[in-house]
Amino acid sequence: QVQLVESGGGLVQPGGSLRLSCAASGPIFSDYAMGWFRQAPGKEREFVAAITWNVGVTYYSDSVKGRFTISRDKSKNTLYLQMNSLKPEDTAVYYCAARRGGYSDYGRWYEYWGQGTQVTVSS
Repeated sequence: QVQLVESGGGLVQPGGSLRLSCAASGPIFSDYAMGWFRQAPGKEREFVAAITWNVGVTYYSDSVKGRFTISRDKSKNTLYLQMNSLKPEDTAVYYCAARRGGYSDYGRWYEYWGQGTQVTVSS
């Protein structure tokens, strides 16, 4: 069983930066992938970024490519999302998730989810 706890959300002005963290407890096996998803009010959950736990191959949605960076620290069992050049449309609850079997941008294939952290981009 894997438990995920996100932190690092908050209020930031447009153009600003935030770094989200996701601490994982429980075994993270080499074939895991971990991802970030977000859900804005009245909208469906959407894929943001993912990374393969062992090798560190990264994937991004077109909406965040070039602005967000996903990374992991295997020694700390922690996933990160560095968010730069934030826009109001990035406002959402951000969730981290984990799955066995490699990368996917389909949320329903992720087995484990955190509780979410709110990111608000506003002046």
